[in-house]
Amino acid sequence: MASRRELANAIRALSMDAVQKANSGHPGAPMGMADIAEVLWNDYMRHNPSNPKWPNRDRFVLSNGHGSMLIYSLLHLTGYALPMAELKNFRQLHSKTPGHPEYGYAPGVETTTGPLGQGITNAVGLALAERTLGGQFNRPGHTIVDNYTYVFLGDGCLMEGISHEACSLAGTMKLGKLIAFYDDNNISIDGEVRGEGDSPGWFQDDTPKRFEAYGWHVIPVVDGHDADAVKNAIEEARSVTDKPSLICCQTIIGWGSPNKQGKEECHGAALGDAEVALVRETIGWSHAPFEIPEEIYAGWDAKAAGAQAEAGWQTAFESYRSAHPELAAEFERRVAGELPSDWAEKASAFIAEVDAKAENIASRKASQNALNGFGPLLPELMGGSADLAGSNLTLWSGCKDVNAPGHDGNYVYYGVREFGMSAIMNGIVLYGGFRPYGATFEMFSEYARNALRMAALMKIPVIFVYTHDSIGLGEDGPTHQPVEQTATLRMIPNMQVWRPCDAVESAVCWKAAIEHQDGPSTLIFSRQGLPHISRTPEQIEAISKGGYILKDCAGGHPEAIIMATGSEVDLAVKAAEQLTAQGKKIRVVSLPSTNVFDAQDQAYRDAVLPPSVTRRVAVEAGVTDGWWKYVGSAGKIVGLDRFGESAPAGELFKEFGFTVDNVVKHVESIL
Repeated sequence: MASRRELANAIRALSMDAVQKANSGHPGAPMGMADIAEVLWNDYMRHNPSNPKWPNRDRFVLSNGHGSMLIYSLLHLTGYALPMAELKNFRQLHSKTPGHPEYGYAPGVETTTGPLGQGITNAVGLALAERTLGGQFNRPGHTIVDNYTYVFLGDGCLMEGISHEACSLAGTMKLGKLIAFYDDNNISIDGEVRGEGDSPGWFQDDTPKRFEAYGWHVIPVVDGHDADAVKNAIEEARSVTDKPSLICCQTIIGWGSPNKQGKEECHGAALGDAEVALVRETIGWSHAPFEIPEEIYAGWDAKAAGAQAEAGWQTAFESYRSAHPELAAEFERRVAGELPSDWAEKASAFIAEVDAKAENIASRKASQNALNGFGPLLPELMGGSADLAGSNLTLWSGCKDVNAPGHDGNYVYYGVREFGMSAIMNGIVLYGGFRPYGATFEMFSEYARNALRMAALMKIPVIFVYTHDSIGLGEDGPTHQPVEQTATLRMIPNMQVWRPCDAVESAVCWKAAIEHQDGPSTLIFSRQGLPHISRTPEQIEAISKGGYILKDCAGGHPEAIIMATGSEVDLAVKAAEQLTAQGKKIRVVSLPSTNVFDAQDQAYRDAVLPPSVTRRVAVEAGVTDGWWKYVGSAGKIVGLDRFGESAPAGELFKEFGFTVDNVVKHVESIL
């Protein structure tokens, strides 16, 4: 029977050999945390390698994702469908073992990590989702949602500001099933973080006191290479149910490397053939690269225990189904990510009601109305705002705080934590059973940008809601007025960005975001009121295509096309009316989502924007760069390639040329 140290050494060997073969990677962290990982995965992790999507599995997040060979080694050794060939193919094209763990590649990878601090933040979302789903579905005598979230993190994660946002909120929420292991090895790429010699270092925080101040249970000074000490710490952490726990593990980076352990040299580079050979001698690992003895595999194999754990849960779930059949069916639907069977019918009926009301309201208010219409149909919605609920209008009549007694709510008060909110939502949707949405002013999407990119990279259906979308927010001035934000959000691959022009388009864009399953959506709404625009049922249906003909000329091809989004669509319509009165043939195209429109087939796009009509004007209160592909070299753009000013919205629109007369002038200049 293999010893604990021998089992841990298998991680060290696989990690250093894979990095060496690739001549690229980070061997130090896996070698330093191997002993911790061995105790956690062999003694505590409840998971089933044969079914990585078992709903009640424990979640493991490697926040210090550069140490990716740690998780790849664990997944391979415990029996996931990650063969040795994939470890040999580490960091190579089309492998399941990319340089940083990526969701959707290797089975068992719960989230994409690498940008430091986001893994621990995703883990907060996972833990929050577990507690909330349990609050919504568990019943006396029937606990079907009950798992831990474990996360490894390092100095870099703790230096990133997002760790403060997330861990502060986790402490406030008392997420007792979140257990974090801090790899306190005193090393980052530049050297010793606490300093050496004449260098004072760059990370001298008292981390235990910091986390105690957040409201965490902290276990300091744990020897990360002593299996008994690690096991005792985990037992203590699991015994504390009303606080998240931080286990501060003192480790030696690159443990086992006689010349490089404890030094930055083993952080982000292969050890070298000579040093790899010395490691083998030092740790007593006589096996060839990528060779694992059967007794080591036997010591790691989690397939039988995992199948037994899942079978026990399935038996409990069938008992739950007998006692609560409707709840069981709803649980299965939500975990599968399926919409209710009556969703399409009821959502379309709501949109028809919105059209019939013909309200002239701000699109942020239309968004709130959509939540009131769709919310009762979708108990999986979990909303939130970064301390702007009264401005973003994200609260609807059925909202309940997730921290309320029973923990069965559906709304998160994130506080002023835009980045943290966004990455927490990524964790919530990755857990399963929820469709999170979270809001702030569009300008502050900048704080959250990398979490949006990670959602798009993972192709997960998070809904980001941004209000106060232009100079139309008025007196708060250029610090709060988006100019380049909408354009750059559209540039993120896999992201669908919607900027609706009235209540009807707002309802449709919410429906589209809810139905969009393979990527995130960004919904951008106005502060100021917008007029209702009348449409035919066919036009309402066409909104979901991202762009459509809103107003057309009578007879024949148009002489010119005016296209616009959001609040500027009304300017386009009125300019077209004025030009039509002069005998011009003008088409107005609303483009609420250029991303979605671009994904339509060529025939549809040509029907809306005929290639033969080259006289085109685009109108949007933002930077112009993204519009040239639509208007062409013969076209014109009414846009804003500078920052705004502080003044009432009406004055600003006039000052910067967003008037009917100016749109007419631009069209006339190309006719």
